[in-house]
Amino acid sequence: MARQFLRQDWFRFSKFGKRRKNKLVWRRPRGTHSKIRIRKRGNPGIPLIGHKQSAKYSGKIAGLKPVLVHNMKELESVDKKSYAAILARVGARNKLEMIKKAESVGIKIINLSKGGNNGTQ
Repeated sequence: MARQFLRQDWFRFSKFGKRRKNKLVWRRPRGTHSKIRIRKRGNPGIPLIGHKQSAKYSGKIAGLKPVLVHNMKELESVDKKSYAAILARVGARNKLEMIKKAESVGIKIINLSKGGNNGTQ
């Protein structure tokens, strides 16, 4: 798993991510006196060339390669062992049919939210 880098002063302000996970995104420190920018010892690291994810895990979600599915024919061609389906923009009726088919075959669908407005309450 790749190392997680957080922006400078994330712990200090709410707008930078304190108690707000969606704001915890990396922004490069640009201050003239920034200890993180000059990579001073004892301060958080910054992403460099060596911090890449290994090719074994690259492009995978929950250990499976995602594949975009538009209809039932594409859903049936998905290999359940190494691929996970992402449902494209389809209508509610077709989406429900595709969800039922995926559950019966054992294909994992990534973009389903629990209790969301996608017909799976």
